[in-house]
Amino acid sequence: MDGFGDFANIDIDKLLNGADGQFARMEELQKSMAVLVGRAEDEAGLVKAAYGSEGLSELELHPKALRLSAGELAETIKAVVHDATQDLQTQISKTMGEVFGEEDNPMKYLDDPDAALNQIKDAEAAYNRTFEDVMGELDRIRRSLDL
Repeated sequence: MDGFGDFANIDIDKLLNGADGQFARMEELQKSMAVLVGRAEDEAGLVKAAYGSEGLSELELHPKALRLSAGELAETIKAVVHDATQDLQTQISKTMGEVFGEEDNPMKYLDDPDAALNQIKDAEAAYNRTFEDVMGELDRIRRSLDL
């Protein structure tokens, strides 16, 4: 298998097992995400909310909550729903950290978009180098075949 460089030494079984492991982790992640529910309530216990993958799934108003003005009640509900979504986000990040490992957790980029942009730029640079290497090799082959 001369001429294939390092490609001739690829362990196909290892590659396939690695891919199977990735698919299994993604399936595990998908199942875990479906059951996650963020929960929150205000300090007085007047408003409780649950937020899951389908959106707001529960909203409980204590009878005393109806004594609040319409504006106060609306603000309290918005704050509790926000806190429930934050709780869900925290659970998602934790679950993804368990599946992917903290170093490769894609959720870490939500809080640091500059790091995500740097990762994209690094990937672009690696792609460009690979493309140039391949094109150079194809050009060398073309010249050796006198095409």
